[in-house]
Amino acid sequence: MLTPPRTVVRREAGLYALERALQRRGFRHVAGADEAGRGACAGPLVAAAAVLPEGRRGEIEGLADSKLLTPASRERVHDEIVERALAYAVVVIPADEVDARGLHVCNLAAMRRALASLTVRPEYVLTDGFGVDGLGVPGLAVWKGDRVAACVAAASVLAKVTRDRIMVDLDAAHPGYGFAEHKGYVTAEHTAALRERGPCREHRFSYINVATVSGLDGRPPRARRPPGASPDEPMERSGAAGGTVGVALSEQPRPPAPVGEDVVMEGGVR
Repeated sequence: MLTPPRTVVRREAGLYALERALQRRGFRHVAGADEAGRGACAGPLVAAAAVLPEGRRGEIEGLADSKLLTPASRERVHDEIVERALAYAVVVIPADEVDARGLHVCNLAAMRRALASLTVRPEYVLTDGFGVDGLGVPGLAVWKGDRVAACVAAASVLAKVTRDRIMVDLDAAHPGYGFAEHKGYVTAEHTAALRERGPCREHRFSYINVATVSGLDGRPPRARRPPGASPDEPMERSGAAGGTVGVALSEQPRPPAPVGEDVVMEGGVR
């Protein structure tokens, strides 16, 4: 029996090479999925999925990993994706659900929901970094997929822009934390506001820096969120503030980043 020739996709071939190779193998509708907000200690986790058209219509000028784009470029590319995509979907997981279920569980569930919500059923799925099972179609986890595959880059832009807009709205609802600037990531300004004001309802109490300033760091991560607190007022602190970087317990801490440096805050490289 003859085996089909092996397909080699080289990174230097460009952002669309992987999808084009899959399409040549018969997978016409290739979906990409990605998320935004894993490293933030406040605000929601947002996942998105997108299927771009074949050919030139699916080639969006300026499309790249969302962390490498300026805010203005992200907005422009976001609108192009919405206009051109065969299908796209965005799922928002609030902070209290992240605390209740755990970050990784929510991340996988959000990407599954986004992919399941696509109005065009994908024939192949590309995800950024780690695989998502239970999709019913073949898939591939691609290391730094938002820099390798156009559909994953498109999903990253959709997720990032949606989340940034949410954080701007949360800044108006919870003034004093600077959500519009740092988008809920750990910066010097955000850390100072946490120490001064204590966390609000939009913070993730499963993250050790939030639990520390609220005096709840002695509890298991999923038992830290105080019940019945008003969403419009900071939550009362019962312990001294600490200086631990805000990450989920399963992740390694990274140094705080200056305000607005999305590449660093999302875990990228300058």
